[in-house]
Amino acid sequence: MTRLLVSVRSAAEAEAALAGGAALIDVKEPARGALGRADDDVIADVVRAVAGRAPVSAALGELREGGRSTLPPSVASLAYVKCGLAGCATDGGEGWQTELAGVGRDVGDANPLCNVAVVAYADWRRARAPAPDEVRAFVGRRPGWAFLLDTWGKDGLTLLDWMSRVEIDRLCRACRDAGVPVALGGALSGSLIRTLKPTAPDWFAVRGAACQGLERTAAVDEGKVRGLVETLAASGP
Repeated sequence: MTRLLVSVRSAAEAEAALAGGAALIDVKEPARGALGRADDDVIADVVRAVAGRAPVSAALGELREGGRSTLPPSVASLAYVKCGLAGCATDGGEGWQTELAGVGRDVGDANPLCNVAVVAYADWRRARAPAPDEVRAFVGRRPGWAFLLDTWGKDGLTLLDWMSRVEIDRLCRACRDAGVPVALGGALSGSLIRTLKPTAPDWFAVRGAACQGLERTAAVDEGKVRGLVETLAASGP
């Protein structure tokens, strides 16, 4: 069953997301970009507030912007850490793969129950990132890791502006065949989630759609979250 992942920037937002029915709480700072890393004390505050009621993930940022430099102290309580690959396409593949493997070792040493969620960008060319298929193949060789398809540019363009539903469905099926948990993000609204429901990802990942005024830098709204959860629970597209 597909569930809802909500990205939050505070403990108060985590409470609102949980009250609305979010199944996975993700900590990031939207003012710092697509995969902005929140301060360590914010991550710790969210972990304490959630208190085991749902798994928690946290964005580490882009690999080439310090994604491996330090892990948050609260990694011991996280289910996933997310790492993006913007700027990594220029090294021919070997560099980012080796660096990501190092992230995985660091995470495993800190918390064997935490895994890496690797973010592929639908707008990968402008992000100068590896193509989604390349990222998906790499993740498929890492048991327990997850794959998130998102958009790098937060400019109003959505996942479906960059990739067709057929392409997205093919990626989701490839992940399922490989036993890789998969999440879809990218400025998804309730209507886009309805359109993409048949692709059956493990999670739809949202920020703006769960916020007041549908603005990703506004506060998470319990009612918006509940509406998205109800969209997922409804039968039919």
